[in-house]
Amino acid sequence: MPRTLIATGLILLFAGLCWPLLSRLPLGRLPGDILIQRQNFTFYLPITTCVLASIIFSFIAWIVRR
Repeated sequence: MPRTLIATGLILLFAGLCWPLLSRLPLGRLPGDILIQRQNFTFYLPITTCVLASIIFSFIAWIVRR
């Protein structure tokens, strides 16, 4: 458990330090993300972004477990 918490903290620290670069990525605006805008209503469902994030986090978890 301590190794997992340390690894998670390091990953969050790395993501925080790289935030200016990460904010320029087109995440949230990928093809496959659903955006419905009406007069007084906006619905956003980032399907492709969630799948991509899941793949990346699974890969990181796999590396940490090795």
